[in-house]
Amino acid sequence: MYVCGMTVYDLCHLGHARVLVVFDTVVRYLRYSGYDVTYVRNITDIDDKIINRANENGEDFSVLTGRFIQAMHEDAAQLGVLAPDEEPRATASMPEIIDMIQTLIDKGHAYTAQVETGADEGDTDAQGDVYYDVSTFENYGKLSGKKLEDLRAGERVAIDERKDDPLDFVLWKAAKPGEPSWDSPWGKGRPGWHIECSAMSTCCLGNHFDIHGGGQDLQFPHHENEIAQSEGATGETFVNLWMHNGFVRIDDEKMSKSLGNFFTVREILKLYKGEEIRYFVLASQYRSPLNYADQLLDNARTALSRLYNTLRDLDLPADVDENDPAIEKFKQAMDDDFNTPEALAVIFDLANQVNRLREKETSAAIQKAAVLKKLANVLGLLEADPEQFLQAGAGESSDAEKIEALIVARKEARENKDWAEADRIREELDAMGVVLEDKDGKTVWRRS
Repeated sequence: MYVCGMTVYDLCHLGHARVLVVFDTVVRYLRYSGYDVTYVRNITDIDDKIINRANENGEDFSVLTGRFIQAMHEDAAQLGVLAPDEEPRATASMPEIIDMIQTLIDKGHAYTAQVETGADEGDTDAQGDVYYDVSTFENYGKLSGKKLEDLRAGERVAIDERKDDPLDFVLWKAAKPGEPSWDSPWGKGRPGWHIECSAMSTCCLGNHFDIHGGGQDLQFPHHENEIAQSEGATGETFVNLWMHNGFVRIDDEKMSKSLGNFFTVREILKLYKGEEIRYFVLASQYRSPLNYADQLLDNARTALSRLYNTLRDLDLPADVDENDPAIEKFKQAMDDDFNTPEALAVIFDLANQVNRLREKETSAAIQKAAVLKKLANVLGLLEADPEQFLQAGAGESSDAEKIEALIVARKEARENKDWAEADRIREELDAMGVVLEDKDGKTVWRRS
């Protein structure tokens, strides 16, 4: 499976978080189901946005991308996202990219267009762009359902006389002064965005592989162009199955910087735990729109706390009852186009069973809880220690020591029958968002 990863010129936002979590969950479930999965998620570390941002900052583009690659990895870890098996970078794939462009030229799918550089005629350093000729690929538009004649009728792009057709797209861009560039048969330059993914995916997985994923916004033109490039170059079917996750909306409006409703993962992590964000993403089916609202994140927090409370103080066995009917229901949900909301419903039904059995049939409750944890782990959930999760706050700050000291003070006040002080301390803890539970002669606590 190949998934289009991040263009690393800024911090990851909520849309990136959805891509990371959705396809991490797909990989986890496929492996749980017995498939041998090679997961490739690329990094786009050279393009216009990166160059522009580096110039704005007055820094080398590689310093910029290095910083944001590290930040992306940190955010992914917070979301419980496993590292891909391979993570190719565009800048490290130039030989493969150039080879694929040359193959497309040799097969008549691409052509060069000279760029005015002021060089004398016959100068071997004269540079050119390379374009893909969409008219040479019979099935262009087969992924998105778009037709060339319709696209041409709606074409609004300014006429570029270097192109044979306004719909032709760039494979290689001739270098501009001050821009990063690489040597090629067409002069110094850098690749277009689309060819990067065709080269990286086929290099890592071969000419024909099973699954290609990414955000819905990439279906056209990015993925459509990948098909044209890859199949034009290899003559083979590129991908068996395409998967696209839906858009993210903020309070039912499209997320955008211009609307001021644009949230980075790091901003959300100041208020919510990474696992709470992950649960929130999985509470919607991956193809549907994902609406961000504080109430929905609060719901995710409540749901996870309830599940961790169910597992609290239970010593779970490593082995589970594979004949538990919940396992088959879970598989049916996930086999139905990765229906994570329905899979979560199965997990919550198990939690209800555990809580009913807990006092009367402890061994049966433990067996059910083990199944619950195993299935949740398939989704990348409930992997933390219940006590630690329930007592951890969002963000980096932690007032656990203060809470523990207040609980000790409350216990002493109760022993001294100073009920007023005990109540005052409980109210202070309540104001801190701490819930106390007195049971079996001891007090345990969790975040509300």
